[in-house]
Amino acid sequence: MPDQREKVGVRTFDEPDESFQEEMGHAERVSVSGLSVWRAVTEPGWRATEGTGGDLCSAGHVMYIESGRLHVLMDDGTEAEGGPGAVMVIEPGHDAWTVGDEPCVFIDFGESVQLSDRN
Repeated sequence: MPDQREKVGVRTFDEPDESFQEEMGHAERVSVSGLSVWRAVTEPGWRATEGTGGDLCSAGHVMYIESGRLHVLMDDGTEAEGGPGAVMVIEPGHDAWTVGDEPCVFIDFGESVQLSDRN
């Protein structure tokens, strides 16, 4: 069966396939050439585990931070923080929160990128 993906795909977050709003942030998802990409904005005070009843995030993330700062705490105690221009690879089993007084805006390529396949 031939590959049905586009050779060049272009989408904007102005017309998302999916979006959601929560008290401390919002996100939009576009699907382009078979890849799901999220743009998320998390407000100061946002913390991932506060929206999950304390459960750690079970998804992996490959993200680019446009603005603001994001701190990550892994289930083994490893910590990292990224700011504008940072590319972060985050394995499943983590908490994350916005640092400082500025919203964190990031592009998340999520589990569309196979974390287990990287070198």
